[in-house]
Amino acid sequence: MDLVRRTLEEARSAARRQGKDVGRGLSSLGGPPRSAARPASARGRRRWSGPGPDSRDPQLLGTVAAELARTRGWAERVSQGAVFGRWAEVVGDQIAAHARPTALHDGVLTISAESTAWATQLRMVQRQLLAKIAAAVGDDVVTSLKIVGPVAPSWKKGRYHIAGRGPRDTYG
Repeated sequence: MDLVRRTLEEARSAARRQGKDVGRGLSSLGGPPRSAARPASARGRRRWSGPGPDSRDPQLLGTVAAELARTRGWAERVSQGAVFGRWAEVVGDQIAAHARPTALHDGVLTISAESTAWATQLRMVQRQLLAKIAAAVGDDVVTSLKIVGPVAPSWKKGRYHIAGRGPRDTYG
């Protein structure tokens, strides 16, 4: 009997060295495995989640959406969209009332200000804006800002354009 126990212990230690889970077979008293002691209807998957948190418990929608975006590889695009969607929350109501993001390409966020005075003010607080954006949506989403003032209307209409003085030619 000692020879059998010693051989069993050697086999268990060899299995542990290989990283295998040991001790799931027969009980130490020589009885059948625990799963065989239960009736067939009780074996298999539990139908309740138990007292602790479980992956089958109801989850928050934001948590599920973030996990879906992460697993599908959409996390970067979601972060970029958060800059536009949470603009007023990120930069504050006063700045959001006078400037809005218009484009985000390769980490460069283009902000359109309603006047040249606001564009100048935003250029002066550019570092603080970048810090607020990084804190809200994550680092490396926005690496630099391009702040532009109001754009004059274009007199180009249609696909073709003839170089010249523009609308002044027709006014006399």
